Amino acid sequence: MTDSAATTGLLARRRAGVLLHPTSLPGPGPNGVLGKAARRFVDYLAGAGFSVWQTLPLGPVDKFGSPYSLRSAYAGDMRLVDKQTLSSLPQLPAGLPCEGFESDPRGLYAAFCELATDSQRAEFSEFLREQRDWLLPYTLFEHASARFDGAPWWQWPAPYAACDRNTLFAAIAEDEDGFRALAFQQYLFALQWSSVKTYANECGIQIFGDLPFYLDRNSVDVWWERRYFALDDRGEPLAVAGVPPDYFSADGQLWGNPLYDWDAMIADGFQWWHRRLAFHLQRFDLLRIDHFRALESYWSIPAHAVSAQEGHWVPGAGEALLSSLEAGGPLPLVAEDLGIITDSVRDLRDRFRLPGMAVLQFAFDGKPDNPHLPANVAEHCVYYTGTHDNDTLFGWYLGLPDDVRDHVARTLGVAVSALPGAAVRIALESSARLVIVPLQDLLGLDSSARMNTPGIAEGNWRWRFRWDQFDAQHSEQIERLLEDSRRAGSSCA
Repeated sequence: MTDSAATTGLLARRRAGVLLHPTSLPGPGPNGVLGKAARRFVDYLAGAGFSVWQTLPLGPVDKFGSPYSLRSAYAGDMRLVDKQTLSSLPQLPAGLPCEGFESDPRGLYAAFCELATDSQRAEFSEFLREQRDWLLPYTLFEHASARFDGAPWWQWPAPYAACDRNTLFAAIAEDEDGFRALAFQQYLFALQWSSVKTYANECGIQIFGDLPFYLDRNSVDVWWERRYFALDDRGEPLAVAGVPPDYFSADGQLWGNPLYDWDAMIADGFQWWHRRLAFHLQRFDLLRIDHFRALESYWSIPAHAVSAQEGHWVPGAGEALLSSLEAGGPLPLVAEDLGIITDSVRDLRDRFRLPGMAVLQFAFDGKPDNPHLPANVAEHCVYYTGTHDNDTLFGWYLGLPDDVRDHVARTLGVAVSALPGAAVRIALESSARLVIVPLQDLLGLDSSARMNTPGIAEGNWRWRFRWDQFDAQHSEQIERLLEDSRRAGSSCA
């Protein structure tokens, strides 16, 4: 078997990257957007010698803002669109009034139709044709959701809940401009994301994306293609997803996502996964498969359970799925293999030569063979100081008892006073081909900058940085770290 695309491509040499979701970019609005701040961040990465920018999933989020609870496997998060720079894109008219694109998508689409050149209108039409397979059900779903006051799809009138095609296409005929306005919003996201990604790639920065394993029950995909999900005739989940008790939660995590009907997916050659993967490999240069272990076996929880502890393990279809996907060529994928990982999960990962993950914060259980210890980290691996689910490195360190801090310092071979800053250097010096450092850890921020606390729905995904948190001395230190660890290698053209 040949090496994976992740190894022969982006992970073919030593690299370093930064984990930062675009919502954490600075700016005047309620969240970061894909405008000038995104390009300035790319400039920072390239100037320091980083060559990878890792993001969280970019899809439309739930009411808590979680990028892992998606309404669509394909659509973009409209909160990320920067209305200030939209009209500078060549595919859009220079005078397009973008200020009201969120509150008045119909008005914006009408203005586009009035102001656009023939070439610009043709490009939008081409987008509609190319993306029709996901864009049509997405606009149907969002249009119906608005029509029924945001109620979940299983509470819609029966013809809508059951995806009755005659009913749905009659709705399009009644309000064609409304559907096109919804599609136009996604066109704006696609244009702006493509512009940022192109700029990043030209600067030598590769974009590392994240593919959530499960989708939200109230998503267009579960509604439109329910044959692929474990639901009863009424659309009720037969069982739901989660994880048993682990590092993050003593009670486990009850996510509530519907499980896949793997028999149905096997029957048509995993076409749903082929489409999804092909789409996201256009959007990103490398993809992390979140919750990879569910491909080998997944935690199935009774639909009406009150705790994840009531679940049990069920064999997955990972061997068949990855074999089917790999038939189209090497897979540019990274396996998120954290948590309760068995030899069978590792064997599945290694059989398809997928890089796994290691996290520095998980290294200090006192076991000399701990795979997260810097000395034990495999070359064929992505090494993190922490992930979006961890506390910041500084916050984690502050929360340790004194004796554990001493243990961490002894294990890393540094003075207690050098921590936690020295931990970033030590991670960069490891054997891992790719080291990813959350921006919070580069800046040495405490727990107030934590992105997410698993098991707690509210108060997450809100952190944003400020440009004044960077200074010349800090940037020079980072440049030296990357050079000394032989990871530097990126510059804007």
